[in-house]
Amino acid sequence: MSACSEDDVATSTNENTNSLNNESNVSEMNENNVNNELNENNENSENNDVEENNANNNEEEELANNENNTNEEEASESDNNNSEENTTEEEVVEEIEEETAEESLTVSQENAIRKAKDYFNYSAFSKSGLIDQLEFEGFDTEDATFAVENIEVDWREQAVLSAEQYLDYSAFSRSGLVDQLEFEGFDNEDATFAVENIEVDWREQAVIMAEQYLDYSAFSRSGLIEQLEFEGFSTEDATYAVDQVGL
Repeated sequence: MSACSEDDVATSTNENTNSLNNESNVSEMNENNVNNELNENNENSENNDVEENNANNNEEEELANNENNTNEEEASESDNNNSEENTTEEEVVEEIEEETAEESLTVSQENAIRKAKDYFNYSAFSKSGLIDQLEFEGFDTEDATFAVENIEVDWREQAVLSAEQYLDYSAFSRSGLVDQLEFEGFDNEDATFAVENIEVDWREQAVIMAEQYLDYSAFSRSGLIEQLEFEGFSTEDATYAVDQVGL
């Protein structure tokens, strides 16, 4: 058996050392790979947990929203049903009251109501003016008053219509038309409202009235101005009107 040289022993020792180092490196690599896999698994697990939690939260929010929407819809439907029921009940009560009222009317009251409604087809009236007109037609005060109080009328609107009708055939100053409406039975508030809510050129009304006065009487310039002022026109409008008619 031959003896090993020192070089052979050294070489063998180096090979063994390298082999051990390689094995150690492989072991470290395997250990790193295992750790990386564990880390990846942990991260994936955490991500899955987060996604699962988010999904659960979204599902809970959606269920809560659906429940709220359902409750709101039910509440709205309930309110609508209650409103419809109340409206229906009110309509039924009104119909019953109207039927009861009609059944309890006397023939004279029914005729007075019909006559009062007929008058509105061609003229405007105040409340007291319509009562007077029904009395003029032969109805007693009680039936005439009953009729006027049991028809639906906007008396302020009647004041406006009456003011317009007056201007269709005669000239008025602003204050003169208010006085005329009050004479017809409208209160001052409705009469004033009517005059303020019609389109009128009061200066033109002064000219028309000046012409009307001259159609049936003779006036001096100052006399006609005074007459127009007496009718409610301002001195300025009266003077303008007299100038326009040639005095």
